[in-house]
Amino acid sequence: MPSHTQASGHNHALVVLTSLFFMMGFITCLNDILVPHLKEVFTLSYVQAMLVQFCFFGAYAIMSIPASKFIIKLGYKNGVIGGFLIAAVGCLLFYPAASSKLYPLFLFALFILATGVTLLQVSGNPYVTLLSKPGKESSTLTLVQAFNSLGTTIAPLLGSVFILAAVVKTPAEQAALDASALATYQAEQAASVQMPYLALAAVLVVLAVAVALIRLPKAEQVQTDSSHSLNDGKTSVWQYKHLVLGALGIFCYVGAEVGIGSLLVNVMGLPEVAGLNHQSAARYLAMYWGGAMVGRFIGSAVMSKIAPNVYLAFNALMNVLLIALAMTLGGHAAMWCLLAIGFFNSIMFPTIFSLAVNKLGRFTSAGSGVICTAIVGGAIMPVVQGFFADHIGLMLSFIVPALCYVYIVYFGLKGHKVQV
Repeated sequence: MPSHTQASGHNHALVVLTSLFFMMGFITCLNDILVPHLKEVFTLSYVQAMLVQFCFFGAYAIMSIPASKFIIKLGYKNGVIGGFLIAAVGCLLFYPAASSKLYPLFLFALFILATGVTLLQVSGNPYVTLLSKPGKESSTLTLVQAFNSLGTTIAPLLGSVFILAAVVKTPAEQAALDASALATYQAEQAASVQMPYLALAAVLVVLAVAVALIRLPKAEQVQTDSSHSLNDGKTSVWQYKHLVLGALGIFCYVGAEVGIGSLLVNVMGLPEVAGLNHQSAARYLAMYWGGAMVGRFIGSAVMSKIAPNVYLAFNALMNVLLIALAMTLGGHAAMWCLLAIGFFNSIMFPTIFSLAVNKLGRFTSAGSGVICTAIVGGAIMPVVQGFFADHIGLMLSFIVPALCYVYIVYFGLKGHKVQV
């Protein structure tokens, strides 16, 4: 049983880690601003523009396992510090990328930035579960991750002001400018990206220094104090069935969330749904992500009373029903059903994560790496849904995320159980 002093130290550490989750959400959601901006600046196709998301989520697939090995050697605290610093380097690379006007350099900078975020994910999520009181892992991680949702809510608002403020000219309009006017225009477009990301880099460096100066509990001590370890004689993280099933749950959840978020504006533009233009639909889209923030604060309280796996299964089942209603009813009812999914998505990532790493003991870091690799579902499942949208229709394509949520219902009811 942890002493009062130890518990107080753990609470202090959890407060510090909220900044980590806020920045992860903020950085990730800025991509939604970069995609339309870079598409216009570089006159890209939609496929080329979506390379922004592929590079970002692809970093999870490539770097999560190496990140877990880094943490095993150097510890969770150094993982957090390293994640902030690598992400800062990625932000700094946006400066030469904007100056050179080379899209591949933007993608490279984004991959470095995402590598830092991956390290933050791999170190931050298990660290929170290890710092939590036994039995309160899911509710604690959900509460801390609510600040991730706060970041995703604020980022588009600030990004639209600072990055999208400069009006992008068409290729024909650019061709009509004289050399001096064109140089001025290009400098404005570069600065619209350079300044925000330089500021972001500065914030990340400050956070890295702050974490370095703060005394945080060592994971080994936390595991011993909280009795999280399970002495089961296993020699590999892959021997934990609930961990593997949980990784598949993360793959399905992130894929469903990103796929729905990516297509909601198009759905709301359908004449048979709401017939909204993109600007109006985008304002409603904020409700999808804002619902996740509200749901996490509420979910943290609910899961202190209700078993996390039961609440997870309930939320996933609600999303299956909401998609079924949207596909059946159409009209404005379909729009509101799909927007409501954001609320029920809220607790899924932290709850699946905490259930999947439960009782991993010394394999917690490796398990985190496996789970974070599965975030690549955010790159793969939206493409699958897009394929179905092209071939069977936009509304019918939502059968893809519905099947993802069906699997999460299974994980919440049965797949999460630790088998000794």
